Amino acid sequence: MQRILTAAQMSEVDRATIARGVPGLILMENAGARVYELLAHRFSPLAGQRIVVLCGKGNNGGDGFVVARLLATRARAAQLSVVLFGDPQGLHGDAAANYAALRAVDVEPIVVGDETAWLEVLPCLTPATLVVDALLGTGLRGPAQGLSARVIDDVNASFPDAKVVAVDMPSGMPSDTGEPVGPTMRADHTVTFTAPKVSQVFPPNCERLGTLTVAPIGTAESVFEALEGLRLSLVEAPDVAGLFGPREKSSHKGDYGHVLVVGGSRSKPGAVLMAGTAALRSGAGLVTVATAEGAAAAVVSHTPELMTIPAAEESDGSMGAASFDTGWLQGKTVVAVGPGLGSSAESSALVARIVGETQTPLVVDADGLTALAALENWNTKSKCIVLTPHPGEMARLTGLSSAEVQQRRVEVARSLATDKRAYVVLKGFRTLIASPHGEVLVNPTGTPAMAKGGSGDILTGMIAGLLAQFPDERPGLVIAAAVYLHGLAGELAVAEGTEQTLLATDLLKCLPEAIRRVRG
Repeated sequence: MQRILTAAQMSEVDRATIARGVPGLILMENAGARVYELLAHRFSPLAGQRIVVLCGKGNNGGDGFVVARLLATRARAAQLSVVLFGDPQGLHGDAAANYAALRAVDVEPIVVGDETAWLEVLPCLTPATLVVDALLGTGLRGPAQGLSARVIDDVNASFPDAKVVAVDMPSGMPSDTGEPVGPTMRADHTVTFTAPKVSQVFPPNCERLGTLTVAPIGTAESVFEALEGLRLSLVEAPDVAGLFGPREKSSHKGDYGHVLVVGGSRSKPGAVLMAGTAALRSGAGLVTVATAEGAAAAVVSHTPELMTIPAAEESDGSMGAASFDTGWLQGKTVVAVGPGLGSSAESSALVARIVGETQTPLVVDADGLTALAALENWNTKSKCIVLTPHPGEMARLTGLSSAEVQQRRVEVARSLATDKRAYVVLKGFRTLIASPHGEVLVNPTGTPAMAKGGSGDILTGMIAGLLAQFPDERPGLVIAAAVYLHGLAGELAVAEGTEQTLLATDLLKCLPEAIRRVRG
């Protein structure tokens, strides 16, 4: 998993790397080289570009000096202007060394000390076709102000032909929150170093980066492992690819688990049908759907591969606690409960019984979560319980408002997971997977087209189907694989249609290609 860092953690990583014997000057050289490589790759030939490099007084500006030196020595035909905002005498350490190195290759930066000087030089810079933003980095505290804010606003408004490449962080963007705090440089590409920062992962700031490239600059993996504090990590395809290798030729359906999905009612058979079908499509060997008698025929007629347990109905067509038979659980590898179940008192009592009786991994979604939220206390014998709320359901589970959940998604998901010793999948843009020991994984896949009824039922089935196949793997990894594939299938479905026309069942049609892409 790609570790996501705060500004303080990033500073600690740099300090530890330097303490191990990698000089800061080398880290800065590597950082500048990674930006130069992106420029050469994306905007070749650089000889035809008019390039402006904007440098602040800190280490971010030092990175910019390296970029400018490499441009001057490797792309000599490019038109290059370098602007330093501040007194050169105020530069220190590695930034000062790279400022001197830049001048040593006959590049004399334009020194701008105030807004008047900036306005004088601005007309000469606006024809640029490339702007390298090395003005403010991850050390920013609070909103950009004064000259920096003016420069940000002017670049955003007055460089009509320029693509902007941000060094580590678009200037003005905070490192530790997805919420903007002031003027922020618009970026077409961002090259960040060592690891993504919190703001580069969460909305709305993550939507202002352009294309994000995470570039290694010389830090050993063991430095990350030594970091103290709770982990926040980004899921990437290679992390889960190992789950989707070829199956043993001698394997049989019993090797891939038996999922029980409990849900549905006479008036709502679709949700449990989608969850059951998704469990099958995800690779489970067997799937049984326990549903109301009035829904069972619809389930099996649509997907005959699904086995059914027609359960006695209440007067409203839903199942109640009296419908439950502990024999449902015998021989099952994973149980999923909730899709289409209904929210009557009897349905809630059924959920309480299943949660209390199940010893295998248990996935609770939809009406199952509503039932849990109504219980003062709930306990389970399950060795692995997975809760899959959307923000409204999370609000009911925690007693918070939906707005509070959205404002503190990582904190709220982690708190519920550790409190209930559960895996919590908080759905939405950048779905979170929080584990009982406090680790939180962030899923990068998905599309707004998936904001449609049934998408959550498909995810429930996929989580159950994968957990059934991989009982010996870390549950967090398996759940993350289901979430990643679910979002990727949505992206592929949109590529074949539009955001408006996607149906939840289209995710299953695109699941084979999603698996192939993850597998590589």
